[in-house]
Amino acid sequence: MDDALIDSIVIDALEKGLPPGIGPATVREVANLGIRVLSDDIPLPLLVLRQSALDHNSAWMTSFLELTGTSLAPHGKTSMSPQLFRRQMADGAWGMTLSNIHQLKVGRHFGLKRIVLANELVGRGAIRYVLEELEKDPEFDFFCLVDSSTNVEAIAELAREKGMTRPVQMLVEAGIAERRAGCRTLDAALDVARAVSRNAPYTALRGVEGFEGVVNNPDPARRQEAVTGFIDFLSEIARRCEGEGLFADGEVILSGGGSAYFDIVASRFGALKLRQPTRTVLRPGCYLTHDSHMLRNFMAEMKARRPDLAALGETWRPALEVWAHVVSRPQPDHVIVGLGKRDASYDAGFPVPFAMCRPGRDSLPVALEGKHVAIEMNDQHLFLKVPADSSLEVGDMIGFGISHPCLTLDKWRFIPVVDDDYVMVSAVTTAF
Repeated sequence: MDDALIDSIVIDALEKGLPPGIGPATVREVANLGIRVLSDDIPLPLLVLRQSALDHNSAWMTSFLELTGTSLAPHGKTSMSPQLFRRQMADGAWGMTLSNIHQLKVGRHFGLKRIVLANELVGRGAIRYVLEELEKDPEFDFFCLVDSSTNVEAIAELAREKGMTRPVQMLVEAGIAERRAGCRTLDAALDVARAVSRNAPYTALRGVEGFEGVVNNPDPARRQEAVTGFIDFLSEIARRCEGEGLFADGEVILSGGGSAYFDIVASRFGALKLRQPTRTVLRPGCYLTHDSHMLRNFMAEMKARRPDLAALGETWRPALEVWAHVVSRPQPDHVIVGLGKRDASYDAGFPVPFAMCRPGRDSLPVALEGKHVAIEMNDQHLFLKVPADSSLEVGDMIGFGISHPCLTLDKWRFIPVVDDDYVMVSAVTTAF
């Protein structure tokens, strides 16, 4: 990636999360100021990333990949952060996954060379942009998903008109009834795969893909069974495609694995034996930041499914924290915090209070006594139900974990990265 371009990103003085009196400044300049984010001199709310948690999560994922012999193309939509992309690539990611043309443009702007577009490439403008990128950069390794022969033909037509000498690499996408995109039957998937093959040399079938994270059942055992069945369905598509000689020469990509069931994806694809070499590509987007609710529950289920993963040590740690002030305590059991829907996700559960810090008394966070629970959230306020004898008072700072990183990170363009003393050691930006 383009280190100079990433390090020269300028943060405007009006950006949320930047201390008063600072900026415009580059990310590196701000990070070098040694700011302590819990000094009470920085306006809250503030989203931070814990460096020690990032390091731990990255090391754990690297160990998992080594254990399972899989490759990683983390889903960049989670963070849309060039600094985190750079870290993931430096940690050994095979490539990055993105979802749409805007995200693809961001990735290319900062120098990503291998991208999986985990979506269908639709629309003449979008197709032309990809073709132009392929034409001007021989090192650009691009893959998109297809679940429609019509879409395959549209891409091939434009590639033919442009006289492309490199094919658009495609993965047949299979899906789950009533859920996201993807072929629902084996016959439908094979029809699409044949369309890709017959439009060579403008298109090339490189593999099979699906997203198992849309499986929804309150019973973990039933969910596991459904996910396993879906990955086996993808494997059967791959077997039939190879049997008909539809795959292009080289390795076959088998891809799946969001942030909840990538262990099942790794084991089931790992058991698939094809004549062509295969590469299992996992695409978890949230492993680096993790969270304090939804993903924590999924990781607990994974540990129950795979006791052997205990050899890798502690699983992911929450790296994302949002800090906010108590702005009112209008009654003994009711606390109002200056943190709202514009600052943190709420689609998969309200923020989870875990610590407090009283300015002038505490130099580091103090664990928050139990039974402090978020019960309501507005655009700028969070309401906590607290014990009547809680020590919280107006002006205290509360640290919250979040559920679902994707819809918290998109609310911030500037995010300090802090050490365990909450001193800023670096920073990341986002480009949503």
